[in-house]
Amino acid sequence: MASPTTAAAALTHFLLLALLFLPFAAAGAPHRHRIPSRHLASLNASAPPTTFFEVDRPIRPPLGSAGPCSTLLLSHSFGATYGRPPVTAAYAPPECLAAARAGGGSLALAVLEWTADCRGRQFDRIFGVWLSGAELLRSCTAEPRATGIVWSVSRDVTRYAALLADPGEVAVYLGNLVDQTYTGVYHVNLTLHLYFHPAPPPLTQQADLIVPISRSLPLNDGQWFAIQNSTDVQSKSLSIPSNTYRAVLEVFVSFHGSDEFWYTNPPNEYIEANNMSSLPGNGAFREVVVKVDEDVVGAVWPFTVIYTGGINPLLWRPITGIGSFNLPTYDIDITPFLGKLLDGKEHKFEFGVTNALDVWYIDANLHLWLDPKSKKTVASLVSYNAPPLVLGVNSGFSGLDGKFVTHASRHISATGRVKSSHGEVTTTFNQRFSYANSNVYTTNGTVQVVNQTIDAKSGTFVKDASAVLLSEEVHKLFPLYIYTGTSDQVGDEYSLVSVVKLGVNHKMVSGGKSGFSYHSLRNSQSARGTMRVKKNLVVGGLGKTHQVYKYMGTDGCYFRDVSSRNYTITADKSGDACSKRSPSSGVKVSLQ
Repeated sequence: MASPTTAAAALTHFLLLALLFLPFAAAGAPHRHRIPSRHLASLNASAPPTTFFEVDRPIRPPLGSAGPCSTLLLSHSFGATYGRPPVTAAYAPPECLAAARAGGGSLALAVLEWTADCRGRQFDRIFGVWLSGAELLRSCTAEPRATGIVWSVSRDVTRYAALLADPGEVAVYLGNLVDQTYTGVYHVNLTLHLYFHPAPPPLTQQADLIVPISRSLPLNDGQWFAIQNSTDVQSKSLSIPSNTYRAVLEVFVSFHGSDEFWYTNPPNEYIEANNMSSLPGNGAFREVVVKVDEDVVGAVWPFTVIYTGGINPLLWRPITGIGSFNLPTYDIDITPFLGKLLDGKEHKFEFGVTNALDVWYIDANLHLWLDPKSKKTVASLVSYNAPPLVLGVNSGFSGLDGKFVTHASRHISATGRVKSSHGEVTTTFNQRFSYANSNVYTTNGTVQVVNQTIDAKSGTFVKDASAVLLSEEVHKLFPLYIYTGTSDQVGDEYSLVSVVKLGVNHKMVSGGKSGFSYHSLRNSQSARGTMRVKKNLVVGGLGKTHQVYKYMGTDGCYFRDVSSRNYTITADKSGDACSKRSPSSGVKVSLQ
């Protein structure tokens, strides 16, 4: 048993991890709990439900397209679904899809829409949507209130056009538990909306085949792989068609349980010295490593998604955390490695997480482009460089107070050639990452401040003998600041103060045979709140959130500035007009 002093020092982390855990959906650990808020004011039972939302750019159909042609894929009420098989439904391609192609048209846009409502009290739950084993959406539910909530998530799934054209099976896993206290049942509709061009596009950008790298049904869980520790490696072996000329791996990632707040975890020596064995450790750095036949082909340094009950649940009502409703995916171009994959044999695709604790959910979709004029393409690996991860931690602590500074970097680069009916094409893909995290405990360990920055750059360069076919650079910057402090503890009652600032800065520049494109996104949230907690329930508190979303690109612009206080929107401005110096007005841009 920990001493009273140690227990007090661990209180901040205990709140983040023991009380604020995402249960069941995260790791199958039903003894862990978040703090579902009591109703902070008297509520009118006849009041309309509250609409929760994640700020994002609206998905707009391309100019001149026809639609939507909408198909309900699945409708279900998720009550006692934890530890049970996913809900499934047969998928048949909508008749309008075949009709459009028969008439010479083509798919312009496909949107998967999740709409849900819930009433009562419930935790947030992670869930996934798969079609024929390929994941289409990873998301988190909103936490309900007595008068009810509604929310929707829309994801552009046009890149899965090949999958949508064939019959298959839709599977949804949302692990939920319902009892006398936690009464919320999630009522869900899943709908596919299709839009069409009157004529075929000049170039097919979507893959010809999508191969899922996930677990197969039947399961009593989602189809994702569960990574439970730093040595756990999950894999799947598969072979690819011999006429493949391009391959891109799309990786889905989410973190839960002991690693839901991995970026706040102290080193193990701090935990051991202070006798806090129940406190998650392994330090504050994580990376997803992707291998093919033991070779590192890419890595994911994930954005720090905070789910709808995370840190302080009152911060995310009704504006949810960035990425919480539509978790980001990460692309790794493995075309340079086709030389080893086109031998007709099965090859092992592996996923592991550096320093992982239980649990990470990971799977992937392999997007393949096939040469219709060739039975077999010929490929070779020209160069490959993947030095080991560089990771360093400077630790200093005295008792329960201390400072831990972590730095990391990694570089991966590969070049390969593919000979097909398109000629001999050389592809280079590279990734460069840097990471810095400062984790400080003060006031006898009851105050914790985390400052973190993830910097991820990637580039794709494709050329043939006469021209550059594609030159694309992507730069992502993920800043994060978290302050948590506890005070006024009397018995089982205390106050928690929290400040969260997080953001996504994303730039992309692409040019080549298909033209020039550019976009820039600056998406930032600043939230602060207080909670009065008694017997693990929020009995009072305040949460305020401010978010600014700015997108500019050759495909248009979007802006939104929105603020909330508890469940109420206090200010909201938005627009889609581009400034005079935006990229769509012809200004020159560069990616630094």
